[in-house]
Amino acid sequence: MTDLPVATPRARVRVPLRFHDGYSVDAELVTFHGLADGQEHVAVVLGELAPGATPLVRLHSECLTGDVFGSARCDCGPQLREAVERIADRGGVLLYLRQEGRGIGLYNKLDAYALQDEGLDTYAANAALGLPEDGRDYTAAAQMLRALGLDGLDLLSNNPDKARQLRDLGVEVRDRVATGVFTTDHNVRYLRAKVLQTQHTLPLAELTMPAMPTSSPALTGLTERTAG
Repeated sequence: MTDLPVATPRARVRVPLRFHDGYSVDAELVTFHGLADGQEHVAVVLGELAPGATPLVRLHSECLTGDVFGSARCDCGPQLREAVERIADRGGVLLYLRQEGRGIGLYNKLDAYALQDEGLDTYAANAALGLPEDGRDYTAAAQMLRALGLDGLDLLSNNPDKARQLRDLGVEVRDRVATGVFTTDHNVRYLRAKVLQTQHTLPLAELTMPAMPTSSPALTGLTERTAG
């Protein structure tokens, strides 16, 4: 087993969750001491696990625009809503990880949005800003899972890198379970980029591209401002 720094539960509190569509469920929120990156990640424990069953786990990266404000530019909000219900039905944990913008932070994510408006995909926009395409590290997630006593799990994710990193960190990922596909007119290019660039398990043929911008006068200006 990989030698990780030991994290321990800090506090546990029961919280009733209520969603805009009327779905509700009670959860236990767990905080931790000793997380490697020093961030305030939270485990959301949901449902009752049947004896001998494998817990369902999602690693959900924080998305203020999608999770809180309902932005249609990504699929984060619908994925969060879906994950809570699916995990509650089966028993398991959602790790809510403070990794806005695939680890680049909120302000940088919004700068990348401006570049996406000019035609770059989500990964190329990060690169144009001198940032990693995906800066997330799941060491803290592995610590949290170990602190909760989870020695094996099914991972609710379309992202093969999450499973790969967890396995490299000594977590037994028994199966990777696909999430739903939540498309809008505003996120299709984003979802296609996830398939083409990072091999997310989404049905590419169903993700029809909208028209590309015909010019990009703001692209050079934003790149120059953020690079200076």
